[in-house]
Amino acid sequence: MASLKTYEEINEKIRKGQAVVVTAEEVIGIVEKKGFEAAAREIDVVTTGTFGPMCSSGAFINFGHSNPRIKMSKVWLNGVEAYAGVAAVDAYIGAAQLPENDPENKVHPGRFSYGGGHVIHDLVAGREIRLEAIAYGTDCYPNKKVDTIITINDVNEAFMFNPRNAYQNYNCAVNLSDRTLYTYMGILKPRLGNASYSTSGQLSPLLNDPHYKTIGIGTRIFLGGGVGYVAWNGTQHHPNVVRGDNGVPMVPSGTWPWWGI
Repeated sequence: MASLKTYEEINEKIRKGQAVVVTAEEVIGIVEKKGFEAAAREIDVVTTGTFGPMCSSGAFINFGHSNPRIKMSKVWLNGVEAYAGVAAVDAYIGAAQLPENDPENKVHPGRFSYGGGHVIHDLVAGREIRLEAIAYGTDCYPNKKVDTIITINDVNEAFMFNPRNAYQNYNCAVNLSDRTLYTYMGILKPRLGNASYSTSGQLSPLLNDPHYKTIGIGTRIFLGGGVGYVAWNGTQHHPNVVRGDNGVPMVPSGTWPWWGI
């Protein structure tokens, strides 16, 4: 058997710029050509970083207090509502939140040209965001309205928190009917005309670690160009499912939430 490397040894090689790093796609060919033992001796890090759509994403923002202070009851960022039932000047903007009035929706019902994900993108990019907020007013929070322009540099804190940002396996959608179906997994053509699915396959961190031996609470990840962490099991986490001989689940299974940046 190949001698095991410790995390300390690998991290030292990374610091010195001497680590051998390959992707999950590349390692398959290396193992086929050289075998497991030789590949383990040669390779220090196998990356499984990838991109994929996920609905359960968003960002917490603390705007800081206005003068006079305000207890925000309704908040809009570039016309997209953020949930204000957190604290006086805290809000959560969901990536899947839709605008109340979008011209695209009037032309093409069910389609929107701007939403919560765009707000988060613009915020991270340092672009100007219109902040609108209303309140009922109290003795300690007398202000009833805020309408101003902010950037990420103007807020106290802003960080991503995605209650479910990675799914271990997922559904494949097909259409057995005679009419076209419009679903969250895209347009499905009639009579098995196409199939829609979301997976990164052999690059998937969760498929490569089916029993969560390396992924868990505190695991560091890349998120939005910065460092993030696995916080807990995600929404709809359901690991006790039927699995194949290699341990990979046959149906939607474990999920993990990320937070960071």
